[in-house]
Order: sequence, then C-alpha cells, then structure tokens
Amino acid sequence: MNQSLIRCVLTSLCIFACVVQAQTADVKITQAFVEVHTGPARGYPIFHVIERGEWVTVLKRRTNWFKVLLPNKKQGWISYQDLALTESVTGQATQLLDQDFSGFGERDVELAVFAGVFDSVKALTVAGTWVWTPNIATELSYTQALGDFSQNEILMIRVQHSLFPEWRLSPYLSLGAGWVRTSPKANLVQSGDETRYSDALEIGLGLRYYLNRNFLVRLEYKDLLVVTDRDEQQENNQWNLGFAVFF
Repeated sequence: MNQSLIRCVLTSLCIFACVVQAQTADVKITQAFVEVHTGPARGYPIFHVIERGEWVTVLKRRTNWFKVLLPNKKQGWISYQDLALTESVTGQATQLLDQDFSGFGERDVELAVFAGVFDSVKALTVAGTWVWTPNIATELSYTQALGDFSQNEILMIRVQHSLFPEWRLSPYLSLGAGWVRTSPKANLVQSGDETRYSDALEIGLGLRYYLNRNFLVRLEYKDLLVVTDRDEQQENNQWNLGFAVFF
C-alpha cells in the first residue's frame, strides 16, 4: 500500500448555507409586529403577523432564520433581525449565537471539493454527502486524475460511519463501490490500448474538522481495488484534502 504526500493548492468553495439548531425557548415580541414566513427566507410567503406582547416558542435555527411555534399552534419562520428584538422570560433581550457547533451534528447535506493524488497523479474530486443519522452517511463522488499517459475518471458511491460525531475533529470509516474509466491520451492510442471501464471496490479512512459556521476541512485516505476487463486486479491509493460546507 503506497502512500504519497499531498502537495496541491485547494480550489475555494464559495457556498453559504448552514443548519444550526437553537435550544427551544419562549420569547416575547417587543416591536410593533413580526412577519412570519412559511420557509426560512424572505422569498417565502408571509402567512401570519405576530403583534407586540405575544409569546412564541423558538424550535430551531436554519442559517439566519428561526422556526417558531405560534400561539395558535401553527409553525413558521422569522428572521434573525426580528428575533434579536425579542425578550426572554427573564425580561432581558434574547441572546443569539452567530456560530453554533451543534449545527454540525444536525446537518443534512455536505458539498465538498478536494485536491489530492491518485497513485502519484494529481487529482481533483467533488462530492455530495447525505447524512441520515449522526453516525451514518451516504456519499457520491467524482474524481478526475490526469497523468502523462492516461486520464482516470472515478465515480464512487460509499457508506460512511462516523465514530465520534460529537467531536470537533471527527474520524470516519468508509466502504464503497463504483467504476473507473481509463482513457489513454489521443497521441498514445495504439491497437489494443483503448478506453477501459473497470469495476472498483474501496475502503477508506477520513477526518472531518469543524472550522466555524457551516465550513469543514476534510482529510481522507482511500485504498481502491480495481478489477480490469483482463481479469487482473490493481491496487490504487488516493489521498484527498479539501473544504466542505454543510446545510
């Protein structure tokens, strides 16, 4: 099992989205009125208006919006700015946190971009992860590795198991399957040396590090077993380092 050092410059991923869960709390409206939306954005319709002096229960937070339970038992969303002007049961202004690590444990989806090496060849990977439980997630990734003689494209689907999801530095294991497309460079194509499609199995080990808000850093090592159409098995290794956002 060969190992290589990662010496690549990472591509910036500029996506802003997060899910942060706030503690359930009762707050009193102190301004003239607060508009309640059907979803966590101003583009969603307004379906209710809360008047001064009314109490609502804060259920959870998504980016700069808070889901609240109204006195009529209906649920809706109010903005960060409106909630900041409410009072707690003690009569003090409601305290809001801009950053909350609890959102990491409540995430539903991750989007990530990695730079790394695939058998000593520079590689770029993009991945989408669906988080089903704090411990279990499913990920789909696409990797492109361009060497001097050929180009490898790797599509993998894997299951991830986070060992300690409550940790800021969270290790995980992965098991996956997919296929590898190997294409020789056009000027090197000879008879019998054409594009090949191969099945692949993968085991991996990774680390997630929570930075702040909705940003993560991920480091991964993967060992791939590729079964070629010539009934030969090849063992390949891949290192990845990248950024991810969750929401």
